[in-house]
Amino acid sequence: MLVDIEMPRMDGFDLTRNVRADARLRDIPIVMITSRTADKHRNKAMALGVDVYLGKPYAEDELLGHVARFIAARREATEKT
Repeated sequence: MLVDIEMPRMDGFDLTRNVRADARLRDIPIVMITSRTADKHRNKAMALGVDVYLGKPYAEDELLGHVARFIAARREATEKT
């Protein structure tokens, strides 16, 4: 899931909090991409359960690398079951 802190209706912090509280969704990886790069925002996001925190502008290759890693981990977990 790719989210930003600043989104309409529900900010990225609330979305992350809700996803992590839902047993059906809690294992979905969350990548937060935001212009808010201060440590206080990063620390809050990570404490809520964000897997990766990227500041804007971000490197597309870095984002794609994270997505590929999440996909590979999911495949590996699925093959073990």
